[in-house]
Amino acid sequence: MKVIICGAGQVGFGIARQLAAEQNTVTVIDQSADLVRQVTDQLDVQGIVGHGSHPTTLDRAGASDADMLIAVTFSDEVNMTACQVAHSLFSVPMKVARVRAQSYLLPIWQDLFSREHMPIDVIISPELEVAKSVLRRLRVPGAFETVSFVDGLVQMVGIRLEEDCPVVDTPLNQLSELFPELHITVVGIAREDRMFVPDKHDQMIVGDDVYIIVESDKVTRALDVFGHEERRAAKVIIIGAGNIGLHVAQELEREGRNVRVKMIEANKERAESAADQLDRTVVLHGDGLEHGLLREAGIHDCETVVCLTNDDEVNILASVIAKRLGGERTVALINNNTFGQLTKSLGIDSYIDPRATTVSKILRHVRRGRIRGVYSVHNGAAEIIEAEALETSPLVGKPLRDVRLPDGIIIGSIVRDDRVIQPHGDFTIETNDRVVIFAHAQMVKKVEQYFRVSLDFF
Repeated sequence: MKVIICGAGQVGFGIARQLAAEQNTVTVIDQSADLVRQVTDQLDVQGIVGHGSHPTTLDRAGASDADMLIAVTFSDEVNMTACQVAHSLFSVPMKVARVRAQSYLLPIWQDLFSREHMPIDVIISPELEVAKSVLRRLRVPGAFETVSFVDGLVQMVGIRLEEDCPVVDTPLNQLSELFPELHITVVGIAREDRMFVPDKHDQMIVGDDVYIIVESDKVTRALDVFGHEERRAAKVIIIGAGNIGLHVAQELEREGRNVRVKMIEANKERAESAADQLDRTVVLHGDGLEHGLLREAGIHDCETVVCLTNDDEVNILASVIAKRLGGERTVALINNNTFGQLTKSLGIDSYIDPRATTVSKILRHVRRGRIRGVYSVHNGAAEIIEAEALETSPLVGKPLRDVRLPDGIIIGSIVRDDRVIQPHGDFTIETNDRVVIFAHAQMVKKVEQYFRVSLDFF
């Protein structure tokens, strides 16, 4: 696949790294010569210094025979114009744009991005994606990561194993025997910066980050099994009243649950604006690192503190301070992956990487075959993929024990007619089944082949 990426910032770099590693032909455009030099020095991609929406620049990048254009510059208008030019002048089949300003995304203007007006196939709003990720963490306390598949019937849940985990040192093949009603499938384990797909004889140890696939209505019970009995927060403190923090607070109000939310914002104008847009949330103007203000906000009996400022260091420090002052759980927004690797040692319960959420959103449209959903985990080391089984797939029509999936791929769940099925050796996948698969990064192409339309690809 030939892909043009406009924007060499953190998101553009992350997408380029993922696509280049999969042997795609990638060209990155940016006005900054330094950013272009960095991306070409570190990745096997072509770099062009120029304006991403200019026809001459896109022509130099090979837009005339490109399969996809991904516009993720810092300017919404440049991203939208790049997609329009790619469509009108070069007939690029797939166009993806990052749009941050919420005004463009209001339902009243939903026809703006139709093919008759501004033909953009996929709109990505990083702020909304991050806010959704925060809300998922709040709905599933005890998990450091969670995402739904198959119309919400199945969830991937990331769980950190603590000292009191009752299933530590238990061989995985015994989980089904101990808890047959839960249908838990352990699909991935991250241990000391190494991600691997376990076999049935592997054991989990303290400190592991474990990824499981489980039916959505059994998530709470599954967390109990792994020693996480936290319940959904009744009191939440949000530090940061930007687009993300505001959206999280609005959604918590809209859910109608009896959740008491307080928000802390250092910028007076932004604090006043947030207070005007929220009904039941108490907005406090001040520094989220100030002990006295945190105590005034009720940190001592707060279940979850969510740190969503635009400064990684502030989010990390606020999380650490919040825990020391009595906050039960913390969630921090962290852009720099180097900082993200420190969260476990600092006692931060969960962190959100906006680049990872954006890349996951884009990968769904990059993947070939009947791919319905994609989520990248552990800094791109593996992916959870939801796909629809076709009649031509080699997975269809034979017992799973005869399929012999290669190392690095494991089926986590199968959904047929809205019924969630835990895979076992005797089970046979049928056409139109929805299959949730965990795949190591190097095996993603193989998964795509399983769900391609024609047997010519096998």
